[in-house]
Amino acid sequence: MRKRPFILLFILLLFSGSVFSGEGMWIPSLLHKFNMDDMHKKGFRLSAEEIYSINHSSLKDAIVIFGGGCTGELISDKGLLITNHHCGYGSIQKHSTMEHNYLEDGFWADNMEEELTNPGLTATFLVRIEDVTDRVVQHLNEEMAEQERQQVIDSVVTEIEKQATEGTHYRAVTKPFYYGNEFYMFIYETYRDVRLVGAPPSSVGKYGKDRDNWMWPRHTGDFSLFRIYAGKNNEPAEYDPANQPYNPGKHLPISLNGIDKGDFTMVMGYPGSTEQHLTSHAVSIIQKHRNPERIHLRDIRLEVMDKYMSESEAIELKYAAKQSGVSNSWKRWKGMIRGLKRLDAIEKKQKLEKEFTQWVRSSTKRQEEYGGLIQTFESVYDDYQPYVMARDYYIEAGYYGNELMRFVAGFNELIDARNPDNIPSLIDNLDATSFYKDYVPAIDREIAPRLFRAYRKNIDEKFHPRVFDRIDQQYQGDVKAYVEELYEESMFTDSSKVYAFLDEFKLSDTSRIKKDPAYRLAQSFSELYRNKIMPGYQKYNVQLDSLYRIYVRGLRTMKEDQVFWPDANFTMRVAYGEVKGYQPRDAVVYQYQTTLEGVMQKNRKGLEVYQLPDKLKTLYHEKDYGKYANSQGEMPVCFIASNHTSGGNSGSPVINANGELIGVNFDRNWEGTMSDIMYDPTQCRNITLDIRYALFIIDRFAEADWLIEEMTLVQ
Repeated sequence: MRKRPFILLFILLLFSGSVFSGEGMWIPSLLHKFNMDDMHKKGFRLSAEEIYSINHSSLKDAIVIFGGGCTGELISDKGLLITNHHCGYGSIQKHSTMEHNYLEDGFWADNMEEELTNPGLTATFLVRIEDVTDRVVQHLNEEMAEQERQQVIDSVVTEIEKQATEGTHYRAVTKPFYYGNEFYMFIYETYRDVRLVGAPPSSVGKYGKDRDNWMWPRHTGDFSLFRIYAGKNNEPAEYDPANQPYNPGKHLPISLNGIDKGDFTMVMGYPGSTEQHLTSHAVSIIQKHRNPERIHLRDIRLEVMDKYMSESEAIELKYAAKQSGVSNSWKRWKGMIRGLKRLDAIEKKQKLEKEFTQWVRSSTKRQEEYGGLIQTFESVYDDYQPYVMARDYYIEAGYYGNELMRFVAGFNELIDARNPDNIPSLIDNLDATSFYKDYVPAIDREIAPRLFRAYRKNIDEKFHPRVFDRIDQQYQGDVKAYVEELYEESMFTDSSKVYAFLDEFKLSDTSRIKKDPAYRLAQSFSELYRNKIMPGYQKYNVQLDSLYRIYVRGLRTMKEDQVFWPDANFTMRVAYGEVKGYQPRDAVVYQYQTTLEGVMQKNRKGLEVYQLPDKLKTLYHEKDYGKYANSQGEMPVCFIASNHTSGGNSGSPVINANGELIGVNFDRNWEGTMSDIMYDPTQCRNITLDIRYALFIIDRFAEADWLIEEMTLVQ
């Protein structure tokens, strides 16, 4: 009996630790219901209304979807926006030439007139969130087949969105949550005039490059600056020189006070995708099959890209963004396998499934609703696996693995054109100039045979494209010979031929496209995907969505005292945690903060990825840090915390207990990359650029103090 108080204390401590583990990506409009008491206990000082409100300005009004897949935040009342360097990378590259290499040298506008336009780049604000679950589910019943159910949902949602946005310039997006057990509508406002203001050189903004990607300790100045411009009445408008800087309802004040161990931190942004409720069968496929195969295929692409990039500065410039895109997931998949194995994720999932099965068996009513569910999952995943593997190979070794094939597939719209008046716009959509500007045929030419061989070897014949038969018949199975001839004969490997063809294009010229060997290759893979892979893939996905909807509903009922957070789906979320180091392995402990001293230590290794601008070295040696140094006189660079983040959170603001910006989220640690499937509070950390380092680079390195003057600094 005397042991009971100690047992209770242990349980309370364990529970307390799990609550502040950082797990969860919460809907901001529901924080008042589920999270605010806990957040206040952890030190947060703002109210739920100050985070999300539709009645007055709140933190949500300072945060945007940047482009198509990142987050950004407003840091001045003149529309100044900060996001990651890697989020702005594509725009920076498009402005870069051999004469003005902004990727290598950086770019800093001296005034607003020098800011660079970016056609197609957008910044999207969340106006409001509305729970429309009742309005949708009242039209549904359990007897509906999945196809009928989805048709009803689509019809109802279309009407709801129309009513919400009619007579406005807003856009509505309704998404299912908890696998379709709930539905929320998001109203957005999109600004289309977004200009590049400043970016550090890649030797700062991408310091460590792929060697350091997903790793901690980190020393990367991963930020870039843009500005949103608006038309009349501060509303969205296409680019016009007369547009004025956007005046936001809210911009984030910036703290110069830094961080300490245990400090409350909050991330707001747009995490892309998590799958926390996957069954053991799905995790097994990912861990043992999908990720290893995708890693292997990207190994091939990276090896060839790296070889050519190391031989030519011009090719390195052309392929910098492409190589970064390929390597990003490649390294994440490796970390995910390691993390899932270390967590015994498959075994933990199986344990939960056994608990669920026992819970179901204890009630006749539950057996009617959930009986045989886990066994059905197993059966469906057995049938699903060949299709998902074929799809992965189509993506990695076919359509997306071959730049030429992907470009040529875009000519389908031109082939299908019926009205000559549409031809100019269809040709513009192809954007041939941008493609050839950054295309080196020799790289594709060397990658393609190796990818095709891997496809033939590892994927069932029923999922082989027709072109493989042609290779067997005409080239005696010699894939390399086929590829060599294709690149010799296709007009699409020669930009001058394509430009000349498009300049004189008529509807009667489509036969030349159809006969081109590169187009025939693209069509062979497209037909395979459309006719053999996609039907089965979609069929089993529909079945799985239905099963997960029932399973998640059952889990929430079984664990009715637990608050379930919804999987990320690129809608605004709030995550919160604390500044905290971690121990990745025995006898190794990582601290929570890095400094410029660590940047210099890496630089002394002499590796290309750790080269630095001379000016930054001088600032370091002179300790010319201005007001941005910490109390010990050091220049902070990055820090880690236990906030639960995912892809899409790149560029998200990291906010302190007072609602002030303390950093810009840009990565996760490698040991925590499995957090999309299973979160581990001891290992999962988000990596953040300390805002003081960004300010130091802007002020002391770039001498762009006019930008600092726009900001609201708090000390």
